[in-house]
Amino acid sequence: MSKDIKYLVLENYIGGKFVPCSKLIDSFNPSTGEVYCKVPDSGPEEVDAAVTAAKKAFPDWSAKSPAERSKVLNKLADLIEARLEEFAQAESKDQGKTITFARNVDIPRSADNFRFFASSVLHHTNDCSQMDHMGCLNYTVRCPVGVAGLISPWNLPLYLLTWKIAPAVATGNTVVAKPSEMTSVTAWMMCQLLEEAGFPPGVVNIVFGTGPRAGDALVSHPDVPLISFTGSTATARLITERSAPYCKKLSLELGGKNPAIIFADADMEQCISTTVRSSFSNQGEICLCTSRIFVERCIYPEFLARFVETARRWKTGVPSDPSNDNGALISKEHLQKVKGYVALALTEGAQVHCGEGVDKLTLPQQNASGYFMLPTIISGVKDSSALMQEEIFGPVTCVTLFDEEEEVISRANGVRYGLSATVWSRDVGRVHRVARKLQAGLVWTNCWLVRDLNLPFGGMKNSGIGREGGKDSYHFFTEVKSITIKH
Repeated sequence: MSKDIKYLVLENYIGGKFVPCSKLIDSFNPSTGEVYCKVPDSGPEEVDAAVTAAKKAFPDWSAKSPAERSKVLNKLADLIEARLEEFAQAESKDQGKTITFARNVDIPRSADNFRFFASSVLHHTNDCSQMDHMGCLNYTVRCPVGVAGLISPWNLPLYLLTWKIAPAVATGNTVVAKPSEMTSVTAWMMCQLLEEAGFPPGVVNIVFGTGPRAGDALVSHPDVPLISFTGSTATARLITERSAPYCKKLSLELGGKNPAIIFADADMEQCISTTVRSSFSNQGEICLCTSRIFVERCIYPEFLARFVETARRWKTGVPSDPSNDNGALISKEHLQKVKGYVALALTEGAQVHCGEGVDKLTLPQQNASGYFMLPTIISGVKDSSALMQEEIFGPVTCVTLFDEEEEVISRANGVRYGLSATVWSRDVGRVHRVARKLQAGLVWTNCWLVRDLNLPFGGMKNSGIGREGGKDSYHFFTEVKSITIKH
């Protein structure tokens, strides 16, 4: 019993109260490889209790004005910001990301998500049309859907959870959310602030657990008409199958195999520093990370040499050290999977220029069992290889050369994913032309990860269904109704 005292033990948040769970799952600190937290292993019973609480809260919450709901969202943003350092430390420890990334990206963006939707929900307008010849006026209204089921991933835990909760509750829905069982701590910490922010009991419910138990119970629950999921394409297939009998609204933000296309006239300095960042940020564990780099032949040798040199300066180490650029990967299994792709590259005759198996990573003794991996750059990989076709989701990127514009567009599009792409060129006509032809939901030119939250976010092909963002989230989390008045 005394051994258990050191663990942080999380509880579900249902109907405005913390509810202990009889079954618990181990959660690991990725930087040490040790269990440090126990997470509820919720199942159908806990999910049903949360849905019941959310249904009960829906009539009153949906009847509030957008301005009243907006005030509550802004208050929660204030409370998160006031505890930014506490949240950042927890996110870094739980996920393995650097404290710098958590401080500068995850937690500020989590607060921003609430502020953005608190504001945007006040500024939407609906459609109206006149049919004077028939004496009719037509207009639309939008109503909240009901109980929203929200499932968020482990790579940007609070950031992507709040990206779903904020628009759902701003538009008058109540929610049952399931964060990843591997990164549940900051969601649990946020629950401690909901009552103070002014959320009535049952408006936000958080049930912790695995996909096969808690996630499955949520997506197949008959009283949850809407599911927003961010995660893998394989899991999305299961969600689609399980939710199909109920005709649920689905928003699925899935994987990516994102290309960078670098033309000879690119600003080499800016291109290299940004492409190192786009390839390796957050240990490469971002759905928008660059994992296929196509470089025009005449600059290929110079680009590759400078890219490898810059990647070697990208520091990997203990997440709590603010000078480190990368921390640890999420789990032992995931680390083995990512390293497996590098081993595969070698069997296929590719060349590993830096990182895994080439450079040595020195870590403090207490982090020797952590899930660390150096930024790894590979060349000589065929387009048909699994390294160029599958989402690796780690600090691994492949560099190849191209000759013609049409050729590189075809190759960039030659995967089943279509989430994002980057194009590097000073030729304005070319960047517009190439951006239009790329099969990707987001295309950045001469930059990466510049986001206006008003604009649609999502992918084509196997990268998902639907879009989220200002107007798109408003449409997804509401049902439209056309009303005709004859006078």
